[in-house]
Amino acid sequence: MLWRGRRQSDNIEDQRSDGGGLGGGLGGDGQFRIPIGGRTGGGGSILLVILVVLAGWYFGFDPSQILGDGGGQITEDTSSQNGGSPANDEMKQFVATVLAETEDTWTGIFKSQGLTYEDPKLVLFSGQVRSACGFASAAAGPFYCPGDHKVYLDMTFFQQLDQQFGASGEFARAYVVAHEVGHHVQNLTGIMSKFKQMRQGMSEADANQLSVRIELQADCFAGVWAHYTAQKGILEQGDIESALNAAKQIGDDTLQKRMQGYVVPESFNHGTSQQRQTWLARGYKSGKLSDCNTMSGPI
Repeated sequence: MLWRGRRQSDNIEDQRSDGGGLGGGLGGDGQFRIPIGGRTGGGGSILLVILVVLAGWYFGFDPSQILGDGGGQITEDTSSQNGGSPANDEMKQFVATVLAETEDTWTGIFKSQGLTYEDPKLVLFSGQVRSACGFASAAAGPFYCPGDHKVYLDMTFFQQLDQQFGASGEFARAYVVAHEVGHHVQNLTGIMSKFKQMRQGMSEADANQLSVRIELQADCFAGVWAHYTAQKGILEQGDIESALNAAKQIGDDTLQKRMQGYVVPESFNHGTSQQRQTWLARGYKSGKLSDCNTMSGPI
């Protein structure tokens, strides 16, 4: 992806030095995540912090020597990347550029339909973060919170995407950002509120199936963005294949096979690898929102 030298979004909130704080609701209700097979709760992290602080008080040592800035989380030290501070590192510039590209694309699409696009904020955090949807740790993966219209990203996920999942490449990372922005588009267009209403009273299995449809649509929206990005001539050979491979590696069936050796289809809430690839490719090939209707018919 030929991203260097292009416009970078101003809608980046860099909270990597804040440690995310303690508090907020546990469990992250309402968060729309990229699944990574880890635990989603933050209770264990908070318990660890409390235990370390109490031990420090009793034995007379500084708890921060153990906890650091991450509140007990193991995080990547980005202060030395590219010879600069976290505020100036290259990966942040990449994310800001991708976000700017999504802004330009969705502003144009909304305008063509007589609508006004509201740019989301993208929060960079390290280890743990508090959002309007509750408290979350990096183990939960990137997510979008409809309550505050923000995308949350711990960039160590990109390292995990590459090294653990075998989904390397800059456009694989761009797909992750575009997918979460796709949830923002759903929020702005009222799809998200309808989704919440429909889930009320559903069984867990039915609710999971509805979640799959929402996630696959976000994949399709990411494909629509990729369609228009390709028209700008900034995609390189292998970029789309890189994104499709990422979609494959984070499919529910692939993740479950990797983590536990078997799959439980009724627990799927993001879609299979094949489904995710199919809908991402569909959006990319057509560039039409009308081709991203996952809410009815087979998926």
